Amino acid sequence: MKLANRTLFPEGARVVLLQHEGLLHHNGKTGISLIRFGDYNIVGVIDKTTAGQSLRELTRIDCDAPVVASMQDALAFDPDILVIGIAPSGGVLPEPWLREVEVAVAAGLSVVSGLHSLLGTMPQFQSLPKPGQKIWDVRHEPPGLGVGTGAARLLPCSRVLTVGTDMAVGKMSTSIALHQLATARGMRSSFVASGQTGLMLTEHGIPLDAIRVDFAAGSVQQAVLSAGQDADIVFVEGQGSLCNPASTATLPLMRGTQPTHQILVHRAGSTHISTFTHVKIPPLSSVVALCEATAAGGGAFAPAPVVGVALNTWHMSEEDARSAVAEAAKETGLPCTDPIRFGAEPLLDAIQATPASPAL
Repeated sequence: MKLANRTLFPEGARVVLLQHEGLLHHNGKTGISLIRFGDYNIVGVIDKTTAGQSLRELTRIDCDAPVVASMQDALAFDPDILVIGIAPSGGVLPEPWLREVEVAVAAGLSVVSGLHSLLGTMPQFQSLPKPGQKIWDVRHEPPGLGVGTGAARLLPCSRVLTVGTDMAVGKMSTSIALHQLATARGMRSSFVASGQTGLMLTEHGIPLDAIRVDFAAGSVQQAVLSAGQDADIVFVEGQGSLCNPASTATLPLMRGTQPTHQILVHRAGSTHISTFTHVKIPPLSSVVALCEATAAGGGAFAPAPVVGVALNTWHMSEEDARSAVAEAAKETGLPCTDPIRFGAEPLLDAIQATPASPAL
């Protein structure tokens, strides 16, 4: 089961991804996720560092779209929409990459962007040359927000939040893999996005890091209440990490979701926060205890046990990946898998085998 946001991507749209220097690095995760999870007709990928190489071999994903060096080259595939598939530091496109967007707009393409810097506010994009052409900036605070009240605790469905040892470790991918598996098992499952990539894959969710902090928990709560009305289980995409000094997203996700279960996500082999190498990542067992204690709020909220560990082993050989999975399972005493590489079955089995605690 693939995902699609048909508000942003009409049926049959021809999509090209701007991935400069991002096919082989974590800052290209938006584009990689659209290739892996999206029900989209991707006709080309722009990455000057890997142009001419096989997308399938570069990403290990079943997609044979050509990789080209520039937007001008990609126009040969007659695209309708350009997606900014990279997340540059600071959320601002470098000037050479912005020129690629200008080429696309001049050629009549619509643009979908999850950057912090809003393309639609830039003077060069105020007047679009073709009827129906749009600039979609995903990171907009939605209207009508309120504060969190803990109301999601009263939902009868299970609510599964992915929490991480760091940013960009695979929380969204884990949530989607679990949602897909739960749907395949016949469960009424919903996926709630909390970041720009997730919102390009579904219409259900909020751009959490674009929302004022006072309304962060309330915005999550609104999304979860909506998704949980007709669901047996809701998977909420995690953001950030309690271990990362730059992250403020995990706590409002916990309070707004009122989770019944948590899945810990970790990039195998990582010992320090990726952007703050002076900050150590604690042992996984310690992070499990931290996430459980924080979610419970000292007894103010119902317990939300961490029932499994999802490892990101993309950078490892299969032998090393299996060893890492076994080591994490031994350390934590919890089921562990790489849900993309080896399947999410152990994690969903653990969720289904662990009854939710009664709401307080």
